[in-house]
Amino acid sequence: MGFYRSDRQQVSSSNAAPELLTKYEAPLDCLTAHLMLECSEVLAGVKPANLVSLVNRTRPCGRNLYQLWQAHQHQVACRFGSLEFIMLQVKPRAVLLLCFNRNHLEQQLSHAGIRTLLHKAGYQPQSGLDELLDLLIQRIAKHDRFPHEIGLFIGYPPKDVAAFMGMVKLPFTCQALWKIYGNPAQSLRLAEDYRCCRQRMGAILATGNRQMLEIRDSEHPFFCQTNDIDFHLPEGAKP
Repeated sequence: MGFYRSDRQQVSSSNAAPELLTKYEAPLDCLTAHLMLECSEVLAGVKPANLVSLVNRTRPCGRNLYQLWQAHQHQVACRFGSLEFIMLQVKPRAVLLLCFNRNHLEQQLSHAGIRTLLHKAGYQPQSGLDELLDLLIQRIAKHDRFPHEIGLFIGYPPKDVAAFMGMVKLPFTCQALWKIYGNPAQSLRLAEDYRCCRQRMGAILATGNRQMLEIRDSEHPFFCQTNDIDFHLPEGAKP
């Protein structure tokens, strides 16, 4: 078993919440809803980046998210405001995306400890974000797998990434979304934060309210400190 649970399970399978996406009839809305769910931790600001895999197969609803991305990638990217999408890998069977908040990811990768780990992994110490991402893409293309340091890009605890890579000696403690080493408390709290973001976004999207796709709205329920998830269209409004 690798660092990530169930191999590519961490890359947001296109099978996630299939019944949720059937609530959005327009192809662009369907793709937007899927990406909102898969990038919920990044939208919430608790994670600098997420991996998203769009598999080239037709879902029970008749949609193919891989094809929707090919057709609507520029339109959907505009809907996400400050979030950016880059393609880490493109194959006939799937496209692997990295969704990230540039400021948050730059801050994450500028941490001295993380820079040290990246340097040990073969990255240049003074590289900017785009240079780091370029090398990451090259490594994925060369080896057709996730470089272990990818955990540093997507917000996993540095101690867990370093221990898995053999850079520090810590005992394996437990398995969450990734392998946890040493004291698990902080890692488990982080995993729970990620789970809660995904659960909250799922509940919001499950309403089928197209207004919930307007994530640039500062009044969007996902960004409000409330437990109310019963979001309905105003009377007379059309979805």
